[in-house]
Amino acid sequence: MIDHTLLRADATQSEMAKLTEEAKQYQFASVCVNPGWVAYAAEQLQGTGVDICTVIGFPLGASTSETKVFETKDAIAKGATEVDMVINISALKDGKDDVVEQDIRAVVEAAAGKALVKVIIETCLLTDDEKVRACQAAVKAGTDFVKTSTGFSTGGATPEDIALMRRTVGPDVGVKASGGVRSLEDMQKMIDAGATRIGASSGVKIMQGEQSSSNY
Repeated sequence: MIDHTLLRADATQSEMAKLTEEAKQYQFASVCVNPGWVAYAAEQLQGTGVDICTVIGFPLGASTSETKVFETKDAIAKGATEVDMVINISALKDGKDDVVEQDIRAVVEAAAGKALVKVIIETCLLTDDEKVRACQAAVKAGTDFVKTSTGFSTGGATPEDIALMRRTVGPDVGVKASGGVRSLEDMQKMIDAGATRIGASSGVKIMQGEQSSSNY
């Protein structure tokens, strides 16, 4: 259930090598890396059954739809099998839900048949009503998952947000908890609330029953 994550700007190749080795060892669902590391991760994990996840329009979501589409296609060409895109948060705040939906659909269509799509709504910046509307737009646009957070804003996942998102999207769309999931106890709370995927840089510590200080 864990997307083993390394999205820091200063991540080195030795850290990436460690990430991919850990993903193999623990058979994590995927590694989640920035687009510039997709080709490397895909090469390291070829034939292991570990998916290659990357981020689109990250971390602000303020790129144009055309840019997000190009980024998606480029990442898939380099080996990505999952893409986590950030919504147009400003459009949602302005009540332009149709713009949010169109932006998501553009990425969904670019990834169709090639990569699973997760939609990051950045819950810490939204009211409950906005969280519901963001999830509804994502479902209408055909996403596979909705996801709480980038891990780079003012807060991360909470069980309450996971429960709200699960109620909104129903049983057939995945819900990913990311940001601040640092222990097995944290992970279990998210699963109990309805999460079906966990984004964490603390995957190894979670598996070992330890606590991490990481934000993502």
